[in-house]
Amino acid sequence: MARKRLTLPFAAEPDPADMPEGPLETKSMPFGPASRAVSPVPPAAPAPRPPPISRIAAETAATAALEALAGEVAEARATGRMVEALPLDTIDTGHLVRDRVSFDGEDFDALVESLRLHGQRAPVEVIDLGQGFRSDLHPSSADGETRGRVMGQGDAARDAAPETGRRYGLISGWRRLSALRRLHAETGEARFATVLALLRTPESSGAAYVAMVEENEIRAGLSYYERARIAAKAVEAGAFADRGEALRSLYATASRAKRSKIGSFLNLYDALDGSLRFPAAIGERLGLQLAQRLAEEPEAGVALARLLSSGESADPAMELATLARWAEAPRSALRQKTAAQEILPGLAMTGGARRIVLSGPAVTPALRDRLAEWLRLQG
Repeated sequence: MARKRLTLPFAAEPDPADMPEGPLETKSMPFGPASRAVSPVPPAAPAPRPPPISRIAAETAATAALEALAGEVAEARATGRMVEALPLDTIDTGHLVRDRVSFDGEDFDALVESLRLHGQRAPVEVIDLGQGFRSDLHPSSADGETRGRVMGQGDAARDAAPETGRRYGLISGWRRLSALRRLHAETGEARFATVLALLRTPESSGAAYVAMVEENEIRAGLSYYERARIAAKAVEAGAFADRGEALRSLYATASRAKRSKIGSFLNLYDALDGSLRFPAAIGERLGLQLAQRLAEEPEAGVALARLLSSGESADPAMELATLARWAEAPRSALRQKTAAQEILPGLAMTGGARRIVLSGPAVTPALRDRLAEWLRLQG
């Protein structure tokens, strides 16, 4: 039997009278294909958050890693394994008495040109002096006790200085620092405004002097006079108990014979320091001759120092010639020259750095008593 198709009858045209007044009502959810085209897309479901314990563990690990890195950086800085760029004006060159007494002109000019072309390759060594420390308020040559406290991490001397920013005391690298300062003054370039430096923490001022001397011995040897001078200055600054200890500590790797020669040059330092204009030019042989003569006749040093201070030596060659004549002069001539020093009518004085002799008719018991009383007042 055939199946009948059911068809819907056509709807009758609506009567206008039955139509409602006003615009037709719009349904919020119409039917038909158009409704499917404008339907909103449902939002994606949010990703599941990690459990709180996982988030806390990750944050803890990140914090621990940062703390470990900060600790490594601090340790590297404290142990002198991290190079820092420090402003030139924060470096105090007067922190230690320098072992060099002068620069060789040609060598220093060559260093300046090397830094100009290639920059600084080897860092200097410094010690952290803290906030506001200045060596002009705590001179090492005048107050060894103060210097010892500063080197030993004490705070009394360091805190006494005004707050002028963090300061660093130069241990080694004086020539490099001086060359950079010259370049910055000449050019004004920012690349010469800082110096690469390693922060050191020597256990004592003596250790700082040892570091300075060792660095110069390796890079460019000091003269015998400079070696003797820094040993004496280190003792005066309180870094060592006596000169013997200073020589053994500063030149521990040198042979006993070399240390003995350096010790002989101490006679030159005692008699002529401040009078010599070119002490670094004195060679080993001439220096030992002078040292022997001064040890045998301390009075000879008085006249020699007076002659050197007169300003007749305009260059190293002239000064060396003067010293050579004195070293080879007959002893009687030296005695005659030194004995002629009359400080008052009837009162003559001879002697060197460690011995003074007064002679003449003016030397009386009364003069002796007055002199003794004056000396007691000086102490």
